[in-house]
Amino acid sequence: MERRKFLSITLGTLALAVVPASVKAEDYRKLKPTVWTAHTVDEAIKAMYGSTTLTMEGVTLKAPDVASNGGAIPVDFSTDKDVKTIAVFQDANPEAAVLVVETNKYSVNKYSIKIKMAKSGTITIVAEGKDGKLYAAKKTLDVALGGCEG
Repeated sequence: MERRKFLSITLGTLALAVVPASVKAEDYRKLKPTVWTAHTVDEAIKAMYGSTTLTMEGVTLKAPDVASNGGAIPVDFSTDKDVKTIAVFQDANPEAAVLVVETNKYSVNKYSIKIKMAKSGTITIVAEGKDGKLYAAKKTLDVALGGCEG
């Protein structure tokens, strides 16, 4: 067999093996636009999930008590629950929604992000369980003078 023909067959087969069977991600900005324009956390949660009844368990949230730079606040969150989505909300900026992550059975639901907050406030993490419950955690923190500008 010719070397070039062998390489093209091998690389072509390898490329087919690497391509996932299906990739699906919801665009929640288009699917649920009122989530992203809601001015309060309760309004945003209601627009996203249809309810504001939160079960305050099953979600771990770590953030500093005092953020010296409101432009880059580290936020770590996770859940061991079987969930469909995990969302981040805050009440310090004009729009409350920060992030929505769609999960699947292969997801490792441990996240580290940085968010902006213009002033002191509360961060709320909501995980939509496959059992229909909304699991949540909250953390109130102070932002040092300067807000998002640091």
